[in-house]
Amino acid sequence: MTGSIAAIGAGIAVIGAGLGIGWIGGKAMESIARQPEAVNDIRSNMILMAALVEGAALIAILLSFFV
Repeated sequence: MTGSIAAIGAGIAVIGAGLGIGWIGGKAMESIARQPEAVNDIRSNMILMAALVEGAALIAILLSFFV
């Protein structure tokens, strides 16, 4: 029973990370379309935020299996 609960927790973490990174990318594209001269700043912030979301998802996946 514990293994299936861990799998559900890992699945929820992956779904949340996928949605978060998708929203980050979508909003970054909207921002670039509105203000093309700021593309480098927007891109660097987008990559940083995507990495933070991915790190949080990785921690959630690891915690779901180890706890």
